[in-house]
Amino acid sequence: MSLKGFTQADFDVFTIDGLEERMKAIQTQIQPTFKQLGDTLTNDLAILLGNEMYLHIAKHARRKVNPPKDTWMAVCHDKRGYKKHPHFQLGLFDDHLFIWFALIYEAPNKSSIASALLEDLDLFSTLPTDFVISLDHMKKDATAIGDKNADDLKADLVRLRDVKKAEFLVGRHLKPNDPLLKDGQTLVEFTKETYEQLLPIYQKAMQHS
Repeated sequence: MSLKGFTQADFDVFTIDGLEERMKAIQTQIQPTFKQLGDTLTNDLAILLGNEMYLHIAKHARRKVNPPKDTWMAVCHDKRGYKKHPHFQLGLFDDHLFIWFALIYEAPNKSSIASALLEDLDLFSTLPTDFVISLDHMKKDATAIGDKNADDLKADLVRLRDVKKAEFLVGRHLKPNDPLLKDGQTLVEFTKETYEQLLPIYQKAMQHS
């Protein structure tokens, strides 16, 4: 079975008014694609890492009024949940697709992970210049890694170490009209290649989590 990619209609889901209506579209339109792509990527990461990895698809269960502005799938070593651990994401806002290595605010060992990354900034120097860094998974904002110098990166990681609610995500953004998105297999290969480039950071994080 060929893998399905994403079209403009998938990004347009985030223009649907109402929690129930938008959630129904996410569940019927986007989540089946997450399941397909996610199963493949989870298996690929398990092979690369040499241990079991598990797919988690965002349920948005806590939302009672406001419809989600984005949705995502995550891959993690823990079958029970991903938020407390270093993990990988793939997801959509209305104006871009994101592919992340993510440390979000629920991770209890962010401080020790940040300290380890601060001692090994070379892990970031090999990343392509089209990679971006975000400091909040709930916001669209991201800065190209090519626009950050060593001091900027240090400041981001010091914040991750010292601020309880701080987050750190690094990866890639793709625009809705990017041809890569149309073909699921091409998108999987691009995402896998992105994850492979992030593996040294993930592995360093796991050693200290």
